[in-house]
Amino acid sequence: MKPPLVHRLAVIVPYRNRSNELEIFLSHMNSFLNSQSVDHIFIIINQVDKHRFNRAALINIGFIESRSLVDYIVMHDIDLLPLNHKGLPYKYPEYGPIHLASPEYHPIYHYPSYVGGILIITCQDFERVNGMSPLYWGWGREDDNFYVRMKRAGMKIYRPSNLSTNNTNTFQHIHDNSIHKRDYAKYGKQKEEGKRIYPELGFNTTKYEIINKEIKKTNQGIEYIMLDVKIECDYNLTSWCDHPTNILK
Repeated sequence: MKPPLVHRLAVIVPYRNRSNELEIFLSHMNSFLNSQSVDHIFIIINQVDKHRFNRAALINIGFIESRSLVDYIVMHDIDLLPLNHKGLPYKYPEYGPIHLASPEYHPIYHYPSYVGGILIITCQDFERVNGMSPLYWGWGREDDNFYVRMKRAGMKIYRPSNLSTNNTNTFQHIHDNSIHKRDYAKYGKQKEEGKRIYPELGFNTTKYEIINKEIKKTNQGIEYIMLDVKIECDYNLTSWCDHPTNILK
């Protein structure tokens, strides 16, 4: 008889300038995952270049750098903490991607095709759809693109249902918009191009440089990998990597 397969999860967190939230997140998530006996590692992908934030590219990088260590990942926002231990299992997604931050229970986003916040997917399935589109600089729409990629690949997306909690107490949203404002600006053809899928563009076209890789510990002794990266911008493809200079003056 073969021994049971032991799965391992990479918690991939796109990151920039969120030190206070990081400590809270790691403490909460380590306890949450340990309570579910989930073997896991934390990969914090820290964008240190001068470009606009690119969540999708950071997730792609996290996948590339962790896939030799794990067999599934969770794409996890740093400011969304799960509270329902029984109803939100971070288990191996054997039958298809699991969107834990379901629009039914998310405190803010409720549209049916929403797959952001917390999404669990096998490394095999992530590779199958070529990861996320790296064209999204600034805030928003990369998740909508990923939803289409999964659907086109014939994947069924699973979500929690019939929970004892609702959209006020299933998750805690710790984002402070007065400190960390969202970058909603759209320049040039950014809005128009954001509606296109471009399946050939994904983790395979995400170019980056690792500036530093370090295993760190929180004040509570929780271990995590901090990966400082610079994402390469192709200005011919996405001229909106940066804010126009007149905006910054």
